[in-house]
Amino acid sequence: MAVHCCWYQGSLCLFCFFLGFLCFPADAAVKKYQFDLLFCFSGSQIQVKNVSRLCHAKPIVTVNGLFPGPTIYVREGDQVLVNVTNHAQYNISIHWHGLKQFRNGWADGPAYITQCPIKTGHSYTYNFQVSGQRGTLWWHAHILWLRATVYGAIVIMPKQGTPFPFPQPYFEANIVLGEWWNSDVETIVNQANKLGLPPPMSDAHTINGKPGPLFPCSEKHTFAMEVESGKTYLLRIVNAALNDELFFAIAGHNMTVVEIDAVYTKPFTTQALLIAPGQTTNVLVKADQSPSRYFMAARPFMDAPVPVDNKTATAILQYKGIPNTVLPTLPQLPAPNDTNFALSYNSKLKSLNTPQFPANVPLQVDRHLFYTIGLGQNPCPTCQNGTQLTASLNNLTFVMPKVALLQAHYFNIKGVFRTDFPDRPLAPFNYTGAPLTANLGTSLGTRLSKLAFNSTIELVLQDTNLLTVESHPFHLHGYNFFVVGNGIGNFDPKKDPAKFNLIDPQREIQLESQLEVGQLSGSERIIQVIQCRSVWFMHCHLELHTMWGLKMAFVVENGKSPEESVLPPPKDLPPC
Repeated sequence: MAVHCCWYQGSLCLFCFFLGFLCFPADAAVKKYQFDLLFCFSGSQIQVKNVSRLCHAKPIVTVNGLFPGPTIYVREGDQVLVNVTNHAQYNISIHWHGLKQFRNGWADGPAYITQCPIKTGHSYTYNFQVSGQRGTLWWHAHILWLRATVYGAIVIMPKQGTPFPFPQPYFEANIVLGEWWNSDVETIVNQANKLGLPPPMSDAHTINGKPGPLFPCSEKHTFAMEVESGKTYLLRIVNAALNDELFFAIAGHNMTVVEIDAVYTKPFTTQALLIAPGQTTNVLVKADQSPSRYFMAARPFMDAPVPVDNKTATAILQYKGIPNTVLPTLPQLPAPNDTNFALSYNSKLKSLNTPQFPANVPLQVDRHLFYTIGLGQNPCPTCQNGTQLTASLNNLTFVMPKVALLQAHYFNIKGVFRTDFPDRPLAPFNYTGAPLTANLGTSLGTRLSKLAFNSTIELVLQDTNLLTVESHPFHLHGYNFFVVGNGIGNFDPKKDPAKFNLIDPQREIQLESQLEVGQLSGSERIIQVIQCRSVWFMHCHLELHTMWGLKMAFVVENGKSPEESVLPPPKDLPPC
């Protein structure tokens, strides 16, 4: 796997939404990409080839024969056209994770939410503007579990002549973390669903598609990055894993965090990172140690009684001139259940909040939402135990429609969804008391929450200990939001607001609602101003929980003028 590099010369959660306008700069460039979905490993021809990892070979779905897929390189202000042609045997859609699609939900990508999938033998062109964002995001398949192999990075450079708000790096490289299953992923997922149980955990994690030499048959499947002594490097790190939060560290080297989810942060130095599934983190690393070979390593964080693939994936940071015969040094990663590190790390994430990049946290809230997160069990006569594991928000398990929600909304198609998703639980209880293992059934439905254009929304996500405790990294499409608070236990609407950070909270595209073993479960509060007219998906970014129904959607009403309304659908929008 080649290193993507650029060289520089010289130089609790509170959730706010705001809906605004899309302006295309006159000097914006148009960037065009062709994505061919193939059932193969390498080459641009439509053919079946095997990829081998961990002494096992299997065919996989790829984009342009690459695993991970190609990186999208753009500048802030560019218009991007990606023509996706589907040669695979599965229907497909691609989500541009973290990109704000102002007035243009048609390009967002989640199947049956903003579009119906691209069928085998068909094409669709995603056409979007990169507006008001710079940094690292990523793209991935957004149907079934296909993002296990269909994913890649998005690099958004600042506008021409605009420097980074941190020291200019000498080189930069993409570090994309993922998961690998020896078996065919869709097969084992389908088998698990028939049993009403979770599928087997992954067999390995990967760094740029490779597990590293600690795994069998993997000496040649190891990513290596060469560095020069005294130089500073920018690592753009993406957690593309399906179900695991991951620690990441480099032996002997500190990292300075400068960006999360394409939003600059107040820099802080750390020996290890914690990255949730779907999250991106940019760090500066200075090659200031004795020239040698050093392992970069990734391993899951899990402080709940849930089985995970806890083996360590590795790559190599290699100083120039050092031979490959030198054995690398392993970093000291936090313990797999190190809750204190996780809480401490997340507390350091703060917005840059400078005149050029102000926070501008909304102080007046138009609507308050309170969503509980829970796991559960519903009857399933054909399942192994007579029940099927499920997940819910406010005890509602989301049912995917057969017609895309945005199309149903735009064309006023009746009977596809309702807009009565409750603002708060219908039956409040002690969310963080003794574990609840009875009355775990949930309601089913395709129910959305309708939001007014140009309104400010506060959302509290309250974890519960229904069935078991676990963390939930939530992703809201179309927006980033201010995470102004989090805590352990039940959210207290009278006392907790006084603790909110309304000065420099971090803006993120997803947030972590954590449950800590041996402690009370947590709540998080976010604030967002609603500015993007469309239908926007919100879901847990653990693929397992999304499959079980831990998801919902917001439908954002149009404003008063055409400029405040969703654009018409493109002519090549895939039919349902």
